[in-house]
Amino acid sequence: MVTGTFRRLLRGSSITSSVGSTAAGTVAGSEPSLETIDATDESLDVCLLSYRSNPYSGGQGVYVKYLSRALTDLGHSVDVISGKPYPNLDDDVSLVKLPGENVVDELDRIGQFELSYLRDPLALYEWLSALTGGFPDPYTFGRRVVDYFEEHQPEYDVVHDNQSLCHGLRTLHERGHPVVATVHHPITVDRKAALAAADNWKERLLIRRWYRFLEMQRDVVRDLPHVLTVSQSARRHTISDFDADPDAISVVHNGIDTELFEPRERPRDRPRIMTTVSADVPLKGGRYLLEAFATVREDIDAELVVVGEFDDGGDCDRLISELGVEDAIETHSEISYDRMVDLYGTADVAVVPSLYEGFGLPAGEALACGVPVVATTGGGLPEVVGDAGVLVEPGDSGALATAIRDLLADDERRRRLGERGRQRIIDEFDWERAARETVRTYQTAIETQEQGV
Repeated sequence: MVTGTFRRLLRGSSITSSVGSTAAGTVAGSEPSLETIDATDESLDVCLLSYRSNPYSGGQGVYVKYLSRALTDLGHSVDVISGKPYPNLDDDVSLVKLPGENVVDELDRIGQFELSYLRDPLALYEWLSALTGGFPDPYTFGRRVVDYFEEHQPEYDVVHDNQSLCHGLRTLHERGHPVVATVHHPITVDRKAALAAADNWKERLLIRRWYRFLEMQRDVVRDLPHVLTVSQSARRHTISDFDADPDAISVVHNGIDTELFEPRERPRDRPRIMTTVSADVPLKGGRYLLEAFATVREDIDAELVVVGEFDDGGDCDRLISELGVEDAIETHSEISYDRMVDLYGTADVAVVPSLYEGFGLPAGEALACGVPVVATTGGGLPEVVGDAGVLVEPGDSGALATAIRDLLADDERRRRLGERGRQRIIDEFDWERAARETVRTYQTAIETQEQGV
């Protein structure tokens, strides 16, 4: 029970996710319009930090891959310093692999113990923390980053952190490094949803233990002068939940790879609904989609294509059995992006049932593939979908079912929404644009550091 709870928290929360192929956007506040922003001709040496960069689960690995590519395309030099699991990067992006035990990914944590931990206090702490229900990765990653900088003395123009929000960032900033951090969304949102769905006080205690790292992240974000978020919704929650300085936070939407994610028509035997999952965490709204799917099946012989997998014996796995829809669900895990695009080509409707998304990459990717989207109004999803899809309130399986059923019954509406969605992503969500706005924040951070502010 304990292991299952922790693995669902790790795999499904924005600890490991909150990004993907998405879009560049507008900067909050009284910043100049995009039309006035030009990338600098000066090449920067960028250090991009990512404490977990799994290319197959969640969005952090996607964010690192595409942002680093876009920055190098603009002429900047990028080193990615990552903990385990490591990302897949382009050949012209250097990867520095920091050591780490990655104990939270192990089912048998006691069996993971090694005698070498007794000679390495940080590794021992990491193992003990995970063993007792904690999530040590952001903190231990920060310690290892500081050790790396002390040993190698790299001379980067700017250090950009991807959601670790660790104490090490303050150390680097205090030592004269310009620091920028991205908050995809504050994980307080995940904690709130997990606590609300907990069955008893023991499970709530375990959840609070897991999310103890949020105290560190809140303290660090309050101190950082330059923070990026990926949506206006994420910005609002970062200000309210982390008590962050509004003037320190700018919005840069993610980008979507529209050359990869493109319309592909594939034959289908019956109506197909597609979704992506990372785990059974309540924030992703899996149970509401399954309930909606069962309702749709009462009238339409549809099938559900799931990219990812539900946890064996987890809440969604049990619900599938209770609803009697096992034979109508097809799952695909750890597949290539090209295979994912092929699957989108077979879909009539894509559904993003999340209670909250900092951005909502699956929605943007589906739209880029010309697939009509049904999504909730949770978090940044309306900023991605706009008027190119159907939006319903989070946590309402009846509204999801109605929206899906109405779209499946209207070929012409699906065609119009598919075309509109593809054009929306092309027009508004581009990684080059995201990189240019990110560089603009880099320049401000460098100038601030030089002025000693």
